[in-house]
Order: sequence, then structure tokens, then C-alpha cells
Amino acid sequence: MALMWASFVLLTLVALLFVVVPFFKRERIQRLDHNANSELIRIYHQRLDELKADLDNQRIDAQMHDESVIEQKRRLLNELSPEKALNSKGNNRIFALTGAGFLIVLTAIFYGYTGSQQQIKGWHDAMANLKSYGERAVMQDGEPLTPNELQAFALALRTKLDQSGDDEVAWMLLGRVAMSLNEFDMAMQSFDKVLKMNPDNKQVLISYSQVLLMEGSDANMSRAATMLSRVLKAEPTNIDAISLLALIAYERKDWLQAKTAFEVLLASMQQNDPRYSMIAERIAEIDAHLNNEQQVTNTKLAEASNSEISITVDLDSALADSQPQNGTLFVFAKAASGPQMPLAVVKMTEYSFPLTVTLSDTNAMVEGLNLSSVDKIILTARLSKDATVVTSSGELEGKSDVLERANVKEYSLLINELIP
Repeated sequence: MALMWASFVLLTLVALLFVVVPFFKRERIQRLDHNANSELIRIYHQRLDELKADLDNQRIDAQMHDESVIEQKRRLLNELSPEKALNSKGNNRIFALTGAGFLIVLTAIFYGYTGSQQQIKGWHDAMANLKSYGERAVMQDGEPLTPNELQAFALALRTKLDQSGDDEVAWMLLGRVAMSLNEFDMAMQSFDKVLKMNPDNKQVLISYSQVLLMEGSDANMSRAATMLSRVLKAEPTNIDAISLLALIAYERKDWLQAKTAFEVLLASMQQNDPRYSMIAERIAEIDAHLNNEQQVTNTKLAEASNSEISITVDLDSALADSQPQNGTLFVFAKAASGPQMPLAVVKMTEYSFPLTVTLSDTNAMVEGLNLSSVDKIILTARLSKDATVVTSSGELEGKSDVLERANVKEYSLLINELIP
């Protein structure tokens, strides 16, 4: 602080030198010029006396005398100028003092408008009120801190940490104040400092999780869940940690975990608690989601059941010796017309005939393209040499006719063709 004011005074003095010195330098030059002008005037009068003597002694006539006097006057005027002849010693001092005064006043006005005296005063006030801010923030003693007081509290805490070194409580308070000010980066940096000193500080782990949830990304939610799990591992009944985990599960649409956490919270509250009804509504909402999911699952299972086809596959005895070595059996269904991508496929590397397989929507290769999506199908069984569904020479195959999918629940398929 003292260094700042000393620098300010020094800079002001330097500025004054730039303003004042040129005036005194000009005064010294003008004083020298005035002495030289006096000598020129003395010589001028001496020449006039000499001309008067020449006229009296009749060495020159009156006309020549007058012309010589005029010439002397012209010469003197050429050698003298009003600026050189002016004696402004007093004026220069007045100009110097006026310039210095103007500079000081201008500097004061400029500093008053653009300087940091208000910030410095605010900093001093913040340091003086640090204790009372802490009592109001932590002990809830008195009125809650206003946003301006929170800013001042944060400034005082940073100053204290800079002057006194790391302090776990101060860093924790700074993080919470930063949260209140929506300064999430500052809050996370402060909490990181605390966790380096005390990795098991449950209050900071919970507060840090809140900051991460406010940021909202999936990575931050995963990190918050990890921190809260550490808290619950040490303190399984920590309500704050359970409530935050419930929110994380809700955001992730993990309805079962969210419902479990909210039910734990509800059991820990009295019915007259203002949060009780809100959590009960949230549980009812989660139940509705679970019911919808169950209905969707049941619908899919029903559709899959309706689309199931039990297929009995056998091999024509005439082709028994033509089976490929280490062959792969594919049983699949295709649409009678349209996309050639199989609707359902079963692949087997170990088999013996006859055998029975079931095709359904669960055997679909592409989402949305399944047995239920078409009305007419063709069933195929193929013994492949290269473990791919693409046909090649020497493979064995059997196909059905075009079938109405809704009318087919069971079907016998004979492999009776050798692909040339």
C-alpha cells in the first residue's frame, strides 16, 4: 500500500518537472536576451551621439545626418524583436505555478473518476468485516449476506488465504461463497484445495457434487455420483448425499434407483415437512414411468411371442454325404418382397438333424426390420462352408414357399438342394 502511494507521488513529481522546467529555462534564455538587447541599445545611442558630433563639426550635412539616424534605427529594429525584448520573469513563474496547479488538479480529478480508491476502501471494509461475515454465513447469525457482501466476503477470504497460507475451513467457505455467486470454476478450485488437504471431508464432497450437478454434463454427474458414493460408504444415512443421488438417478432416468432414494428420503421426513409432498409427487411420477416402461416391455414381449415361428429342420438323406466339413447352419426368414436383409437369423456351428429352432423378433439383425414388420415371408435353412450367409457353390439349402407370417407358428423345413 505504502509502495503504491510512494509511486504515485514520484510520478506526480516527474510530471511537474516536465511542466515547470521549460518555463524556467525560457526565463533564463529571456534574461540573457535582455542583456544583449541592452548592449545593442547602448551602441545605438553611442552612434547617435557620434552622428550629432559629426553634424556639429560639419563633417556631414543635415540630410546625411538624418539618413544615418534612420539607418541606425532600422538596424536596431532588425536586431531586436518584441519577444526578445520582453522581460517576462514574473510571468514565467506565474505560468509555471499555474501549470503545476492545473496538473495536480487534473490528476486528482482523473484519479477520482478512474482510480481504485473505492475498491481499496471496499477491500479494507471487507477485511474489517471478515469475522462478522463468517458468523452470518456459517452460524446464520443475523441477516443473510447480500450479493455485495458475498463478493466482499470472497475477497476477504482470498486475502486471508494469500497472507496466511492454506486453511481448510477458509477454502471450504470460499467454495460455498463462490457457489452462491454462481462462480462454479472458483468453487471447484476451492473444493479441490480442501480435498487435497482432507480427501474424506464429507461436507465438501457433498458441496462439490452440487456444483458438478449445476454444471450438468454426463461426465460431471458421474463424478458427482462417485463422490456421493464415498460419502454414503462412510455414512449410509446421510440425507444430503441420498437426495443428490436421487436427483442424479432421476436425471439419468434410472427410475428404480431414483425411487429407492426418494423413498428413503420420504421415510426420514415428517408429513408436515414442506418437502414431503414434493417428494411424494416425485415418487408417484417415477411409478408412472415404471408402469409405462413395463407396458412397453409387455407389448414387445407379446409382439415377439406372436411373431415366433418354431421351425423343424431336417436334411435329405440323399445329401448326407454332401455336407460341408465344419459347416455352419443358418436358419433365417426373409421378406417375400422388399429388402433382402434377413428379418431373423439363427446361426449354429454344432448341430445334428433333425433339430428345432425358433425365429422371432428377438433374432432381428437390424432394429425395426423384423418378423413383425412384414406380412409374407420365406423361410430358409442353409449349410454354409465359410460361416457366412452369402451363398456359394457346394452349399446345401432348403426353402419354403411364400408364407403368411401371421398364420405360421410351426413349420418343417427340409434341406434338399445342392447349390451348384
